[in-house]
Amino acid sequence: MPIQQVPAYPNDAALRETEARLASFPPLVFAGEARKLKKQLAAVANGEAFLLQGGDCAESFAEHGADNIRDFFRVFLQMSVVLTFAGSQPVVKIGRIAGQFAKPRSSDFETKDGVTLPSYRGDIINGIEFDERSRLPDPARQEMAYRQSAATLNLLRAFAQGGYASLENVHKWMLGFVADSPQGERYEALANRITETMDFMRAVGITSETNYALRETDFYTSHEALLLGYEEALTRVDSTSGDWYATSGHMIWIGDRTRQPDHAHVEYCRGIKNPLGLKCGPSLTADGLIRLIDLLNPENEAGRLTLIARFGFDKVEDHLPKLVRAVEREGRKVVWSCDPMHGNTITAAGYKTRPFERVLKEVQSFFDVHRAEGTHPGGIHVEMTGKNVTECTGGARAITAEELHDRYHTHCDPRLNADQAIELSFLISDLLKKGQSGMPQQKVVNG
Repeated sequence: MPIQQVPAYPNDAALRETEARLASFPPLVFAGEARKLKKQLAAVANGEAFLLQGGDCAESFAEHGADNIRDFFRVFLQMSVVLTFAGSQPVVKIGRIAGQFAKPRSSDFETKDGVTLPSYRGDIINGIEFDERSRLPDPARQEMAYRQSAATLNLLRAFAQGGYASLENVHKWMLGFVADSPQGERYEALANRITETMDFMRAVGITSETNYALRETDFYTSHEALLLGYEEALTRVDSTSGDWYATSGHMIWIGDRTRQPDHAHVEYCRGIKNPLGLKCGPSLTADGLIRLIDLLNPENEAGRLTLIARFGFDKVEDHLPKLVRAVEREGRKVVWSCDPMHGNTITAAGYKTRPFERVLKEVQSFFDVHRAEGTHPGGIHVEMTGKNVTECTGGARAITAEELHDRYHTHCDPRLNADQAIELSFLISDLLKKGQSGMPQQKVVNG
C-alpha cells in the first residue's frame, strides 16, 4: 500500500536480512500485558481513570544509561502521584520509551552551508551528525534499537515491580535540582501527607508487605509506529488467542503525517490488537476522524483507541469541539488525551523551543472544551526528561531564550525538564479537582 516517511535504504538485501533476524528475536512485550493496558485504558475512556503518557522526543543510543532511565522514572512517579492524589483516580502510566527511536520529517533532505544530506530520522535509521556516512540509513541500527529497548525494559520492570515504586519511597523520588524549586516545596508537602496516610495504614496493619499495590506499579511502553519494517518484524501471533500483536511496545500510535486511511500505517495498525493512539492535528476533519476510528476500532472497544489532540495553544477551541461532538454523536468509545507540545514549537535565539506558558494554555483549553461538552479529558501526552535541561522556555524558574544554550541536549524536539513536568502535573491536578466539583455529568451515549 502507499506509505509515507520511509527512509531510502541503499542496500535492500541487508535490510531484508536485518528484518529476518529481528523476526527471530524474542518479543519485547507480551500480548497479556497489552490486554491489561487496554483494560486500564477502558477505565480512562469511561471517565474512571487518567492517562499519563510521556518521555523522550526521540531516544538516542548515546544517552542510554541506567541513571537517565532512573531519573526519568522518578519524575514519572512524581507526576503520577500528584495526579492520583488530586483526581482520586488511578493513573495509567505509559512511557514514550524503549522504542521511541524514529521521527517523521517534513523534508527528506537537509541543507547546511550548501551541503545537502538526508534528514535525520532518529537513531534507529541514521545518525544525527551532519556528514554523509552518518546520514546514510543503516539497517543494523534496528538491531541496536531492539537491544537498547530490551535493556531499558528490563530496568523499568525492575523499578516498577522491585520496590522502587513503593509509596514508602515517595520522598526519595525527588531529584536534586528540583528540591529547592517551588515545585519541590509543593511536592514535599504532598509527600508528607502521603507519608502520614501510610503511617496510619501501617498502624492498622496495611503495609507494602501485605498489599502489593503499595509497593508495585504497572508501567507500560509506547512509541510511534513509524518504521513499519521494524514493527512487522516484531509482530507475533499470541498463542493464547490467535490474534496478532505488535511486541515492540505495549501501545503504538499513528502520527499526524501517516494517518492516511488508505495507506500502510493505518492498514498495519488496524490488523493488530494492541491499544492504539492516533494523533489528531488541525488538518483532521470530523468526518475524517470518524472514518479512521471505524477503521482502527470497528468493534467500538473501549480502551482500544486513544485520540491524542495536538493543535497549538491558539487553535484548540477552533478544532477540538468539532471532533469531540462528532465522536459523541456517533457513540464512539475513545480516550481523549492532550499533546500540548507539538503544536507549540517556535525558534528563539537559534534554538527550537516550546514556551511553557503555551503548553499550559493548551492543556487549559483542552480541559475547558471537555468541561463544556460534558466529556472526560482523559489524559496528557508530553515530551519530558528527568535531566536538568534548558530546552523549553518559562516555568517557575523562568528559563529565558538566552539560557537555552546552557543545557540543550535533545536530539530532536525540546522537552520539559523535571521541574516543568511536575509544575504541569500540579496544574492538571488543579483542573481535575475543579472538574470534580463543577463539571457536568458525563454524557451517556446509546443508553
